[in-house]
Amino acid sequence: MSKVHSKYVCQSCAYESTRWMGKCPNCDAWNSFVEEVTVPKTRGRHSGSVQSSNTAIPITKVPVASEPRTSTCIPEFDRVLGGGIVPGSVVLVGGDPGIGKSTLMMQVASSLRSLVVLYITGEESVHQIKLRAERLEIKPSEKLLLLAETNLDVITALLEKTNPDLVVVDSIQTMFRPDFESAPGTVSQVREATAQFMRFAKTRNVSVFLIGHVTKEGVIAGPRVVEHMVDTVLQFEGEQHYAHRILRALKNRFGSTNEIGIFEMQDKGLREVTNPSETFLAERRMGASGSTVVANIEGTRPLLLEVQALVAPTSYGVPQRSSTGFDSKRLQMLLAVLERRVGFRLGQYDVFVNVVGGVRVDEPAVDVGMALSIVSSLKDAAVDPKVVAIGEVGLGGEIRMVSQMQKRIAEASKLGFKRCIIPRRNVKFRNGEIELIEVESVEQAISKALTKT
Repeated sequence: MSKVHSKYVCQSCAYESTRWMGKCPNCDAWNSFVEEVTVPKTRGRHSGSVQSSNTAIPITKVPVASEPRTSTCIPEFDRVLGGGIVPGSVVLVGGDPGIGKSTLMMQVASSLRSLVVLYITGEESVHQIKLRAERLEIKPSEKLLLLAETNLDVITALLEKTNPDLVVVDSIQTMFRPDFESAPGTVSQVREATAQFMRFAKTRNVSVFLIGHVTKEGVIAGPRVVEHMVDTVLQFEGEQHYAHRILRALKNRFGSTNEIGIFEMQDKGLREVTNPSETFLAERRMGASGSTVVANIEGTRPLLLEVQALVAPTSYGVPQRSSTGFDSKRLQMLLAVLERRVGFRLGQYDVFVNVVGGVRVDEPAVDVGMALSIVSSLKDAAVDPKVVAIGEVGLGGEIRMVSQMQKRIAEASKLGFKRCIIPRRNVKFRNGEIELIEVESVEQAISKALTKT
């Protein structure tokens, strides 16, 4: 009989130790070790000699075939996946509690009416799933099967029996194998459950969607090895107090990771936002100081967003620097450039910046717009409401060129903007409906954009 061993595994990075430790030496996480009981495998007499029928072949002889994709009839979802669902792919969907992961996957499952879809829930009963479907006004279908189960052995037997075309698992942290002594949600259980669904997907050419929990830091719970195992990792983002939701691909073996899908949460589920720029600018206050419109690129889609700033005298010894939807370190850099290169004294002011709509921007093309908003609030002078600012700010105060300028200008022209501030060295793209203002420095952009007080 094999001897039973006990080990302690970090639930953040899967680091193993023979004893419990308060702090993980690998990822520095506190109180993350959980005891797991393992039984070593027995070796056969011929375990040393392993024979395989597989042989290595030259890459030139590997047949190439285009992957057929299945459309979900939800264009925003298909965009993020790269054009649709690839048969045999495993997709991990993560997001904050209550963000709409289960709602999204229920709408996706119901849209595939020609396929047999098995929805496995480990957190709700089938009655709760049926109530959600009625709330979303989903038409009932005999091909949408529901199963409330967490035992992987039972699930495997049912998968072999039903042979579905698509499987949804809600959620992967609730699945467990009875052979393992550890509790559901631990590293070994989550890793084994993912591996089992991976084997089923690859051997049967069936697409599998795994819904995953997230930690308080906003990352998908469990070891990162799970994200490496799956084909695609989707992150469902959005502020609790905003109706908009953003679906972003963090990893995609079958498409780009730069695409995003934008949805709006309503009473009857998630609705696609076909014109996000117009939606984000719908409540913009014309003529208000501290507000500028910028052109951001997410994948192949241009988005016009409003960036706001509020500069007020500080009441503390150290001024506050707060940002929502914008990188705080980049904000510090912009404030240093404005003070050192342009001459604005911001050391005695609190600065608050915000990207309206709950969107987070990461590309440097919004630097000029954010700098204009800060100066506009400081001088209480409004930025021309018909101006879109595009450009990256360098440490020398220069405006640097950005990519995909044509798409940005075309989007601004489509929404009725008359002027566009762009870097002088950018590729020129003439549009008869919009005036291009080429600038070389932040100081020039400020003088061109601010209206007289």
